[in-house]
Amino acid sequence: MFDTLKEECGVFGMFSKENIDIAQYAYYALFALQHRGQESAGIVVNDDGIMNLHKNVGLVNEVFTPEVLSGLGKGNIVIGHVRYGTTGTRPRLNAQPLLVNHVKGSMALAHNGNLINDSELREKLELEGSIFHTTSDTEVISYVIVKERLNAVSIEEAVIHAMEKIKGAYSLLIMSPTKLIAVRDPYGFRPLCIGALGDSYVFASESCAFDAIGATFLRDVKPGEVVVVDKNGMRSFENHCNKVKRALCVFEYIYFARPDSVIDGASVHTARLRAGAFLALEHPVQADVVVGVPDSGIDAAIGYARQSGIPYGVGLIKSKYVGRTFIQPSQEQREVGVRLKLSPIVSVLKDKRVILIDDSIVRGTTSARLVKLIRDAGAKEVHMRISAPPFRHPCYFGTDIDSPEHLLAANHSIEEMAKMIGVDSLGFLSIDSVKKLAETGDNGFCTGCFSGTYPLEIPCYNRKSKYERKLSERTEANQ
Repeated sequence: MFDTLKEECGVFGMFSKENIDIAQYAYYALFALQHRGQESAGIVVNDDGIMNLHKNVGLVNEVFTPEVLSGLGKGNIVIGHVRYGTTGTRPRLNAQPLLVNHVKGSMALAHNGNLINDSELREKLELEGSIFHTTSDTEVISYVIVKERLNAVSIEEAVIHAMEKIKGAYSLLIMSPTKLIAVRDPYGFRPLCIGALGDSYVFASESCAFDAIGATFLRDVKPGEVVVVDKNGMRSFENHCNKVKRALCVFEYIYFARPDSVIDGASVHTARLRAGAFLALEHPVQADVVVGVPDSGIDAAIGYARQSGIPYGVGLIKSKYVGRTFIQPSQEQREVGVRLKLSPIVSVLKDKRVILIDDSIVRGTTSARLVKLIRDAGAKEVHMRISAPPFRHPCYFGTDIDSPEHLLAANHSIEEMAKMIGVDSLGFLSIDSVKKLAETGDNGFCTGCFSGTYPLEIPCYNRKSKYERKLSERTEANQ
């Protein structure tokens, strides 16, 4: 259980009419998507029907050395993936993309999201003789698609039929020897967009990946849409569109996405400024300076400062050189990690009444350390404001919070939380305001982690299968 939210993946894909060094484009795009996944990375290149795959645990630049990239060869289709994982889920085994060879050919698949009926589907497939090699729901999706492919005339038809069976959050990129397919679930829980680079088409979880490779943003993949690109161009299937109300995860705007991305027609940066402005209206307080917690709290802090008239100050500096592997799980090492990762600017904080803006509170331990850091720098008062509502319920659609017992807000009042983390006052954004972060017409959001009301019925069956739980327990026992 982490003290910060982690979203499980970022995906990228590209179709070119000619064989080129296509892995290079995936490499740079995955760099831009690194914030969406720092556990593992993978790229698979299609070279005249032969799929060359490399994936491993680590950051993009750790997994893909120049030698590895050149070894993937030239090709005309590529998909890439970066992944976050939850505790005990065997990161090397579950790294993506997945490569599947079946009776009708080969298929590679990259997935962002989380199914809610994966355990049910997995059990049914196992009883029919399927053998699973990973603990991820991505493999379940691949089996369902392959099973449909046996009777379908094309892979896109198989994907459309498979969407009738899988439930939950999924933005998929699927590669066959001749096609690149992008799929977004009918609710649109996770983002997926389309771009162009010359006469090539590109897809990514966020538009910032297009900026990294010089591509032009075209549009978002619609919730429920299946987009197919082959030598004849791009075409779309909307069999599953407009059947349910869209429910994009609102945390994409609050935390997950990069501020320079545009998701479903709305700027992430602007949405965070709006969050800060709403916070200032809902939770005003007399203070001398507004400080944002790097990185995702900064835009909201600027919005709060603009709305309140209280000066914005850079009170915390984030080290550029403390890697994700530095911070270890022990309490003492975490304390050292926080001090090295974030440094206070004493001249901004000393003898000041500080409003500290952050994006969320999970367990509260990191928040308490931040508050102590600011008080040690000489702040007279610390008032914390959170640019999201209290996180009180599990997420079933792609974040790594699956139990309310670990959530501070699920077990304590706001007053109790304020006392526990050591602030003079604590305020959260309201659910009504969080729904207004991106006013783009018919945009709808999933706010289940705040309200406990989800866009679709959540099964009683635990999202982790018995197999995965056993593997998790074994992994943790061996650490």
